[in-house]
Amino acid sequence: MTNNSQNNDQVKMTKRVAIIGAGSSGLTCIKCCLDEDLEPVCFERSNGIGGLWNFQENVTDGRASIYKSLIINTSKEMMCFSDFPIPDDYPNYMHNSRILEYFHLYAKHFNLLKYVRFKTMVCSIRKRDDFSSTGQWDVVTRDAEDNLESTIFDAIMVCIGHHVNACLPLDSFPGIEKFTGQYMHSKDYKGPIIFEGKKVVVIGIGNSGGDLAVEISRHAKQVFLSTRRGAWVLNRVASKGLPGDMLFNSRINTFIPKSVLNWIGERSVNSRFNHANYGLQPSHRIFSQHPTINDDLPNRIIAGAVLVKSNVKRFTETAAVFEDGTMEDIDAVIFATGYNISFPFLDESVVNVNKNHVSLYKYVFPPQLEQPTLAIIGLVQPLGAIMPISELQARWFTRVFKGLAKLPSVNTMTADIMEKKNKMAERYVNTQRHTIQVDYIPYMDELAMQIGVKPNLKELFFTDPQLAFKVFFGPCSPYQFRLTGPGKWAKARETILTQWERTIKPTKTRAPAMNQQETSLPMLLKVMALLVAICALCLLL
Repeated sequence: MTNNSQNNDQVKMTKRVAIIGAGSSGLTCIKCCLDEDLEPVCFERSNGIGGLWNFQENVTDGRASIYKSLIINTSKEMMCFSDFPIPDDYPNYMHNSRILEYFHLYAKHFNLLKYVRFKTMVCSIRKRDDFSSTGQWDVVTRDAEDNLESTIFDAIMVCIGHHVNACLPLDSFPGIEKFTGQYMHSKDYKGPIIFEGKKVVVIGIGNSGGDLAVEISRHAKQVFLSTRRGAWVLNRVASKGLPGDMLFNSRINTFIPKSVLNWIGERSVNSRFNHANYGLQPSHRIFSQHPTINDDLPNRIIAGAVLVKSNVKRFTETAAVFEDGTMEDIDAVIFATGYNISFPFLDESVVNVNKNHVSLYKYVFPPQLEQPTLAIIGLVQPLGAIMPISELQARWFTRVFKGLAKLPSVNTMTADIMEKKNKMAERYVNTQRHTIQVDYIPYMDELAMQIGVKPNLKELFFTDPQLAFKVFFGPCSPYQFRLTGPGKWAKARETILTQWERTIKPTKTRAPAMNQQETSLPMLLKVMALLVAICALCLLL
């Protein structure tokens, strides 16, 4: 009798968490809720998981959308969830269909799908009258049959991302209303065939603009890539053919001054192709703008298939007039001009968006809420993968919600927000693109410290030198945040030590004859390097 009573009390005490969106952030939120014995209910407006990565030829439900050929810019070892590595035979930079496969593997492994309500749109999220004491919310949803339902939830995790509401700044391009050709936002682009034999202007040199210019140039008569400031172009394939993000996102690099990193980065990318000679070099430093990652763009420029142009000043009925005074006859325009951040189901008093600026404590918590029962997950723009960041954000929020971690005072949170905004304004080009920018490793460590999962490098160097060497000098892969603390994963150490093997496997499909002259680094040098690292760490930490 007593046991039944306790079980009933436990069921009643289970806290319910509404998760908005079943994309990469929403899926890991479901798992993090389950890890903390919370009851997740995930609302997904489409008929499947994956969010942005769930490619559909015709998107009619207003969600995020991608084009058919899209390949991710972050490598598999850097983008996976921290306790579920991507299969070792998957390519390092995956096509969107393989990413969706991985999400299905993740959802199946942790039994997440039963918590998702598909074809259900969230209409509104409102504080309950007793919010100041309970922290509860009223959530109104609409299902596929147009039925409305209102449900009470103890907490909210918003996971809709920032690639939903296209920014189409037509007012900035006089004459576009008279243009007789076709124009669209990059969100609506699905493939290049419709541009066969045409002259096309792509406006914007972010990752979407660069990708579309390259792909369309293989079918169009001519592609013009219009950019206001230029851009630094990075490679996926870096030194020795290894993934660029695995080489760059290393803890040792965080100790190098930004000015030195800028010098090294600019020298490196210009050694591949001189950006000034290609009309691309901007006036700002390489890490003062979210970089464009594109291995093919310089090849298309040198072949004349893509011509880099200045900003479009105005349009005529059949042409684009550029700020350098030149004019080109064109048939189509693609605006790769980014997205507007929006939360239409939330009241402005909860989360206020002003020109893509959102005031959130460490990009997660609205600081003014009386109860910390709402989080925005995945609303950051890192030079790195979003998936492990969303996972750490979700791990932090669920522990704060359960009272296992605490937030500072409102004044402290507000001061932290202002400090981050000021640093961003000093470093980055002033655009709507750079309002949610974070540095990958410092931000991950910042989150990890909140829940006690940041690797202790000093301790590791003396207790497990082999692992310490990999953690400090190697890629800062997500597994590092499962080595210790809440959510510790028994396989984290082994997975870190074998990450380069999984990186090489999908490319080494033919075993070449061994070069007898090539030998590995002698053990003596390895030991010396480790001793130097320990000394450096003792001085720096």
